[in-house]
Amino acid sequence: MQFRNKSDLNGIKKILIIQFRPFGDVLLATSYLKALQERFPDARIDFLVKKPYHEVLAQHPYLSHVMSFEQTRGLNYVISRIKIFAMIRRRQYDLVIDQQHGTGSAQVVFTSGARYKLGWSHGIKAWLYNLKAVRGPARYNAIRNFDMLVPLGITDQNPDFYVHIDPKSEDFVVSWLREQQVDPTELILMSPGSPRAKKKWHPMHFAKLTDLILSQTKMKVVLLQGPNEFEDCCQVISGSRYKPLLGPKTTLNQVAALLKQCRMLVCNDGGLNHLSVALEVPSLAIFGNTPPKIWSPQGYIPHHHHLHNPDWKRHSDNGFGISSDEAFQKILEIMTDLNITPYRS
Repeated sequence: MQFRNKSDLNGIKKILIIQFRPFGDVLLATSYLKALQERFPDARIDFLVKKPYHEVLAQHPYLSHVMSFEQTRGLNYVISRIKIFAMIRRRQYDLVIDQQHGTGSAQVVFTSGARYKLGWSHGIKAWLYNLKAVRGPARYNAIRNFDMLVPLGITDQNPDFYVHIDPKSEDFVVSWLREQQVDPTELILMSPGSPRAKKKWHPMHFAKLTDLILSQTKMKVVLLQGPNEFEDCCQVISGSRYKPLLGPKTTLNQVAALLKQCRMLVCNDGGLNHLSVALEVPSLAIFGNTPPKIWSPQGYIPHHHHLHNPDWKRHSDNGFGISSDEAFQKILEIMTDLNITPYRS
């Protein structure tokens, strides 16, 4: 179903987008907010998300309100869900967009009372929606998400991201880099961790890559440690001859501030790679089983690249069929494209 004429659009004054998690998907769901606001200039747009992923939505210029909730279990979960249903119902949204496409988000849609309920046309929950979107061909998800808005008369556009960096986060990062005597113009951030084990390139590959960078270039390497990723960083450090720096424990906003300072990010497939797109920081992402055609910005956003071996099959070592030497050569290529001179004078 699509809106048939201009009068259909006049009643859309309150819009809710649902994307609970994870961090990368929440960020990617914001790629079309500018286009949505331009389509409905008089509408307020709200967002429903789980904590702590609401942090990436802070002070977003196209969001009127961000509603966040804690992950709970048992009776507390039931009580929390009822409160969410009641809250959404009270707000009387005209349009609810189910970007999450999950059971929990479908429950919110079902109880919302919204006149228009927009979701994907596939799956057993499709009957809930009176506006149904069809997924188009595989492409980077920041752009592919625009498929959701086709029933609203919105087609593919360049993704538009916004990430607010608090001045206190900037001060924290600048101070830390100064204490470590790291010149940001020579800084490569490396993130060896991931919430999903199957996405982790083996720490020993990261260790060897670190040694290649530190021994053959003037660049410095700082390891990012996300939640529960301290051990991943320790394995890289212990396996390295030329020791990289372990970054400080940070909030999500401080990570964004640190990322904004560096020349390049090297990471696994995941949310940090999408954050680098939002902050316009060049990146190299290492892919294993996940399809880069959907999750990599390469070919769509300049200066963002990935390595992927399509012939690699599941192996216990998580090498992904990609060598440290191959990654190092790719880093040198990227720096050349950026007119960065990596070698010591």
